[in-house]
Amino acid sequence: NDNYGHGGDVYKNSVVYDFSANVNPLGTPQKVKDAVSQAAEKLAIYPDPYCTELRKKLSREYNVPEKSIICGNGAAELIFQLVLALMPKNTLLPVPSFSEYESALAAFGGKPRLYVLQREHGFALTEDFLDEITPDTDLLMLCTPNNPTGLCVPKELMDRIIARCRETGTWLLLDECFVDLTDEDKAYSVIPSLRENDKIFVLRAFTKLYGMAGARLGFGICRNGEIMEKMCRLVQPWNVSVTAQAAGAAALDCREFVQKTKELIYNEKKYLMAELEKLGISFIPGQANYLMLSGVPGLYEKLLEKKILIRRCANYHGLDEGDCRIAVRTHEENAALIAALREIYHA
Repeated sequence: NDNYGHGGDVYKNSVVYDFSANVNPLGTPQKVKDAVSQAAEKLAIYPDPYCTELRKKLSREYNVPEKSIICGNGAAELIFQLVLALMPKNTLLPVPSFSEYESALAAFGGKPRLYVLQREHGFALTEDFLDEITPDTDLLMLCTPNNPTGLCVPKELMDRIIARCRETGTWLLLDECFVDLTDEDKAYSVIPSLRENDKIFVLRAFTKLYGMAGARLGFGICRNGEIMEKMCRLVQPWNVSVTAQAAGAAALDCREFVQKTKELIYNEKKYLMAELEKLGISFIPGQANYLMLSGVPGLYEKLLEKKILIRRCANYHGLDEGDCRIAVRTHEENAALIAALREIYHA
């Protein structure tokens, strides 16, 4: 199947600058690369099927019990695994959002009930959404910050959604894969407020923050022992490689790298937004390390001619040919993008 519905497709396209994948603009920390090199000495040995060392470090990092952590071959694997464990009959999904949620449901014969976010409200989730969560909603799939809009669910609304899910007995898959790259990650994450036996599965990944898309490493945090046990039984053994486990353990020590990344994204996003405003290009000023542009049909093709790859968003529910997404990159890359946009729009 050639219909690859994600960013980062640099294999098919000849590009100099890739703005289509929202991965750390600083790349992979040296400490992580060194750990991968050293782990290569252990390639003849099967990986630890329990990811013991990595889960220990994650437990300390997020202040949750080790038994509440599960690791996967990227966050995408864990989405499929959770769906297989739950086999939900009625899944609620606000859209536009990440396509792998629907793919996971479809793989097991399911189809979500779509809640279409409105363009006139800036694609923001509002209080009206609470009424959509009913006792027959088995699973709610929610992404914060959302992909591709970059919008976080405000804390007060998130608290009400969680309370509503507890009332209705609804499972909540909360995808926080981009929350580490927001300005106030601690304010948006629900991990500190998770309770024992909660029907909440928080999804995280090393992909974006640590520039590890090629290593495939995600993890989930869930205080519900029953579902965690079921998910562990359903996954193939040795799903997380020796190199990925070593990379993850090393990444958690890269605190200066994380701080440097956050400062870069904060400053560069401000620069991009100011320049897009000058060009008269509409965008959603979300909290993530990417921006969704609208009203720019044909921009993908025009930029590709200049060897710049962006993410076209017409394949998201509720979006069209005029919508696309750009990652926040280094200043040199961002300046090149703005220069190309000036040429295109003769500014």
